[in-house]
Amino acid sequence: MHHRPPPLNAVRAFVAAARHLSFTRAGQELGVTHGAISRQVRQLEDYLGVELFERRTRQIVLTAAGAQFLADTAPALASISAAAEVFVGRSAPRVVRINVRPSFAVRWLIPRLPDFVARHPQVKPEVVTSTLAPEKALESFDVAIRRGRRGWPPSIEARGFMQDEGLVVAAPELLRVRPVDRPADLAGHVLLYSRSRRADWEAWSAQVGRPRARQQQTLQFDHLHFVMQAALDGLGLALAPVSLLGHDLARGRLAAPLPDLRLVLDRYYYGVAPDAGPPAQLFVAWLQDVARAETRQLLKLAGAAAS
Repeated sequence: MHHRPPPLNAVRAFVAAARHLSFTRAGQELGVTHGAISRQVRQLEDYLGVELFERRTRQIVLTAAGAQFLADTAPALASISAAAEVFVGRSAPRVVRINVRPSFAVRWLIPRLPDFVARHPQVKPEVVTSTLAPEKALESFDVAIRRGRRGWPPSIEARGFMQDEGLVVAAPELLRVRPVDRPADLAGHVLLYSRSRRADWEAWSAQVGRPRARQQQTLQFDHLHFVMQAALDGLGLALAPVSLLGHDLARGRLAAPLPDLRLVLDRYYYGVAPDAGPPAQLFVAWLQDVARAETRQLLKLAGAAAS
């Protein structure tokens, strides 16, 4: 029977390693070496008398005991952090670190953050952009937002919060010169797409029954944000997520010539890190409120943009 608690640093090392499923990324988060994390986890395993990780070539996987220990200890560490914030956070703003893809940051999150700050002035949001999946994140975060259920670490429960659809959009001036009244009219335009969403046009064409044009012009960009900027500048047609179109449709910078022909996209999910503090819960509550209020409004706006 143990007469002393387990070493807290070892528990923190274990939780970080379990969240990332990587000793290296856990070390980056805690500011120590890969070897230090490995030694601390081994020290904890010796204390508990069980293996917490199955160590494979260039990979670690939680054992059943490790998963149970994570479920029990991660909330306890969060409670310790919350208790400390009562004292050290009185004069300093509390921080919530939000990991999102660049396009989502620029076109959805950042324009709406003033509302969150107005509701919770005591919380400072820090936006970290990354194209990596949450399970491969190089920096620590409190909340991550991504499309779909793939790429989430086992320690984080991904929860859906916003549906989305792809919509054909273009600059109004381009559509005045070369109108698009039916899918076949796309043959006379340049189709814009991003490296990460290169299959969207093909999926949309198959869905609406549009045969692929032999001489169809296309233009690829690294990120969706660049695709949408190219559409604003009149370079061609973009098949863009409705969730990222709100401001441009509302202000008439983009128009939707085929509003009823939409491509169903993976919904957005958010996940909260096991050791995230109370500011993360305030943020996700706000996130859900905004998403619920905007989903129906954006879809109606997309229809109105065609007229």
